[in-house]
Amino acid sequence: MAADFEQKGPDLSGHVAFVTGASSGLGLRFAKVLAGAGAKVALAARRLDRLERLVKEIEDTGGVAVAFELDVTNADQMIDVLERAEKRLGLVDILVNNAGVPDAQRAHKMSIDLIDRVIDINLRAPYILSCQVARRLILEKKPGRIINIASTAAFYYDGMGAALYAVTKAGVVRMSEALAMEWSAARINVNTIAPGAFASEMMDGMLERVGDITQTFPRKRLGDPVQLDSTLLFLASDEADAVTGTCVRVDDGQGPR
Repeated sequence: MAADFEQKGPDLSGHVAFVTGASSGLGLRFAKVLAGAGAKVALAARRLDRLERLVKEIEDTGGVAVAFELDVTNADQMIDVLERAEKRLGLVDILVNNAGVPDAQRAHKMSIDLIDRVIDINLRAPYILSCQVARRLILEKKPGRIINIASTAAFYYDGMGAALYAVTKAGVVRMSEALAMEWSAARINVNTIAPGAFASEMMDGMLERVGDITQTFPRKRLGDPVQLDSTLLFLASDEADAVTGTCVRVDDGQGPR
């Protein structure tokens, strides 16, 4: 197996993972890491051509993956894709709600359509998909792991033009806490990872707009997606059996506490 996929952590063989926003950035990395740990992975995103390239990459290293075109603003499509993924791979017991979108505008300048889009992608979609996965796990009396990707913007916002993004990511953190309580007896753990500023396609767009923000950070750098691997694998594994309703900040000390 290629060095990029090798894992020295949990063995996820026998598990099926579903990753949204898997065509680029952190989602692409998460899919590789889960596949490298032995999970079968359903890759979901709008850009099917990119997903198909990722499937080949994972298969070339001995992994199992299937690509599904998905617009997470479409609830019916989400449910359909989840059903098709389970027909191909088996019951999904690891869900990574990674798809997200920035707003990049001052709150008072946002159109209603953009407000709806940001809320739909960042908050409504992970809520619906979490409920769909949990419903199936509860019916089958199987445990599961739901990992929601938030942001340190959930805890700190500098007022520079991403208010709704910050609000939705705070909502993701609270959603995870609430669903963790509701599904605890069913052995479905729900947790959040809140990354700081990590290198990604979304971050590239931000840097083009606002310039180099790394000089304001104590370590003068962006995070490397590889630095999220261990947190992802821990929360997806049996090692985190007693960890639910938790948010893990992985931000390289970039933001205030």
